[in-house]
Amino acid sequence: MEELNEKKLKKALIKRALGYDADEIVAEYSFDEDGKAKLSKKKITTKHFAPDISAMKILLERYGNLSKEEIELMSDEELKAERIRLIKLLEEEEND
Repeated sequence: MEELNEKKLKKALIKRALGYDADEIVAEYSFDEDGKAKLSKKKITTKHFAPDISAMKILLERYGNLSKEEIELMSDEELKAERIRLIKLLEEEEND
């Protein structure tokens, strides 16, 4: 059970660190003569969530080979470079 939670946490952190798209659904209902709700409009939009540097820091702390102190001293540019490196590693891992 704990291993499953750890996998979910890692997957969520990766998603947040790399950025992702999510669909947002807005539905409007109207009522017919019988008083039953009927779908009248439905709008689906895709929302983009930008990569999160804080999530990247947590990933590096938990799963990387850097200490918390080393990560806190990294500049945004260094973190972005590390993010690109990790993305490549994740893509390689998925392809294997």
